[in-house]
Amino acid sequence: QVQLVESGGGLVQAGGSLRLSCAASGRTFSSYAMGWFRQAPGKERDIVAAINWSGSGTYYADSVKGRFTISRDNAKNTVYLQMNSLKPEDTAVYYCAADNTGWALSRMLREYDYWGQGTQVTVSS
Repeated sequence: QVQLVESGGGLVQAGGSLRLSCAASGRTFSSYAMGWFRQAPGKERDIVAAINWSGSGTYYADSVKGRFTISRDNAKNTVYLQMNSLKPEDTAVYYCAADNTGWALSRMLREYDYWGQGTQVTVSS
């Protein structure tokens, strides 16, 4: 079992930055691939970024490429999402998730085994 707790959300003006963190506890964090998803009101939950177990591979949705960076620190059991140049359309609840297929960069919700509770990000125009 893996427990995931997100933090770092909040209210920011357009063009600003936030860094989300996801702290993991339980089974070996370093064996899991990790993903960040987001869900805006009335919309589906979509992939934002993913990182494999070692950090050597990453994936980004087209909408965030060049603005967001996913990273992980296996010694601290934490995955991060640095979000720069934020736009109002980035407003959503952001979730981190763990995939026990550690080498994968899965984009589908069903591939992930554990989920955090989410953290709200609101970008004002």
